[in-house]
Amino acid sequence: MKKLIILLSFIFSMGVSAQNARDVDAETFKKLMKDKKSIVIDLRTPEEIKTKGKIKNALEIDFLAMDAEDKIKKLDKKKTYLIYCAGGGRSGDCKDLMVKEGFNSVINLAKGFDDWKKKGFEAETVK
Repeated sequence: MKKLIILLSFIFSMGVSAQNARDVDAETFKKLMKDKKSIVIDLRTPEEIKTKGKIKNALEIDFLAMDAEDKIKKLDKKKTYLIYCAGGGRSGDCKDLMVKEGFNSVINLAKGFDDWKKKGFEAETVK
């Protein structure tokens, strides 16, 4: 009986995590950014950000850097994070990591910053 309760608790917790992590299109991502409590994170390299710009006020965590996972794990798991990279691959991997680590709410820009720019949404240049 105890094993069954533990198994059901595990299954339930996985279901809750999955419901709070999702992929969205650029239009939805932009709407979700209006919630000032949400934190936007750019997961691209500093060179990518320098050459292509970024979404205004986005925090920068180079997901390819050796310390990226440690930086992600130190974030407040109770907050909502809007994450993106160039095309959606790295941010998809980051979303999976954040779900595994127990983050409450993670929203991934499915087609990345390239699609954001293609839609004509604002980006700031970084020097």
